[in-house]
Amino acid sequence: MRPSPLLRTTTERLRLRDIRNTSTFRLTLLLGGVALIGVVMLTVLIYALSARELNARSDRILRIDAARLIAKPPRSLRDEVNLAMARNTSELTYYGLLDPKGQQIAGNLRGSSGFTPGHMREIPERQGHHGPIRLLAERLPTGETLLIGRDITPLVDLRWRVTIVLIASALVIGLLIVGTAIALSLAPLRRVGQLQRTAQEIAAGHLEQRMPILGRGDELDLLAGTVNTMVDEVGRVIGQVKSVTDAIAHDLRTPLTRMRSHLDRARRQEDVDPATAGRLDLVIADLDTVLERFTALLRISEIEAGSRRSGFAEVALDPLLASVFDLYQPLAEERGIRLASHALPDAVVFGDQSLLFEALSNLIDNAIKFVPQNGEVDLAVSRDERGVVVEVRDNGPGIAQDQRQSVLRRFDRGEASSQIPGSGLGLSVVVAIVHLHQFTLTLDDADPGLIVRILMPDHAERSIQP
Repeated sequence: MRPSPLLRTTTERLRLRDIRNTSTFRLTLLLGGVALIGVVMLTVLIYALSARELNARSDRILRIDAARLIAKPPRSLRDEVNLAMARNTSELTYYGLLDPKGQQIAGNLRGSSGFTPGHMREIPERQGHHGPIRLLAERLPTGETLLIGRDITPLVDLRWRVTIVLIASALVIGLLIVGTAIALSLAPLRRVGQLQRTAQEIAAGHLEQRMPILGRGDELDLLAGTVNTMVDEVGRVIGQVKSVTDAIAHDLRTPLTRMRSHLDRARRQEDVDPATAGRLDLVIADLDTVLERFTALLRISEIEAGSRRSGFAEVALDPLLASVFDLYQPLAEERGIRLASHALPDAVVFGDQSLLFEALSNLIDNAIKFVPQNGEVDLAVSRDERGVVVEVRDNGPGIAQDQRQSVLRRFDRGEASSQIPGSGLGLSVVVAIVHLHQFTLTLDDADPGLIVRILMPDHAERSIQP
């Protein structure tokens, strides 16, 4: 049967897409993102408070210096401005004295429009001029304007450095968050992969398998324990049903065979009238159908028990297909069906030759049974990147998409086969043989008809040795 896409991903290498879909990865990103936002907001707040305090400090210095100069006599203000410039050893403070027309009287600050007396103004850096500076303009009673500015380059540099630090820190922390999310997601994802592989084996019929429990007591251990309990119960119920079915088939086969023998002898007596003979033929035919089903049930139980693994060896598919072709070629010609075979030289698999012969025979028998007259049945072997593929293709009525899984179960024959004699166990025998060999069986649309493929992967060659 075909494994689901979810189970197929467990055999592949871990991909980033698989990692980023895990809840651990998303939760780590979420918590890391919240922490990153908190760090950025805290840094911005610290910077804003620091910048505000530095601006307030500069403003206090400017106002104190302006108040000191304004308190001087107006006639000596020019000399006081020049003296303040001479004492400015840090070269961070600038002065200017303008007449009522805005012409420079003293200092190294020229006049400019847009001054608001008593208010601070920040002038950006200009080519060939001082700046950036924080400027205070005060109007004097004489109509003159006193300008005092302080270089705020250290504050601008701080602003730029904080911006760089914020960007670099966000990138580094973001990478660390993503790396941590990936690292934290790998272990749970590998653990889920182990659980999925075990689930695939259980779904393939190996009910003896159990989910691994690491003893951590986490949610995966709890889930594995629950699944193991469920598999135990399912295995017990299935074992009981199989035991009852096998017991019934085994116990009834002998008396039914004896009954058929008695009826057959009665049918051969010379004094049997034609009407009675006809009824006996119908009863014998019904008994043959029942015995055939009992035999198939016991055959499936034998295969599923794995008792035939001791006969596994390398099997060349070319002569095997030739034997199947030679067996069914006369039946196909009798029904007017073209039977073709396309072998692949040197194609070798590891398995039981008689079981593989039985599986291919059942598939060819089903195809010939359902293909109309003048139809076609092709038996072919090919190879792809996964391994050897045996394909049986016909142009019959096919099987509806919604019935392709149900027809693989016991006694389910599908809607198209309701008028054709059969036990409904042929494909069940094929499924049991495929599972025993750890192969994969798929049913696809041939448009028209059905394609039955058996994938025999190379990695299964030695893993099923007893």
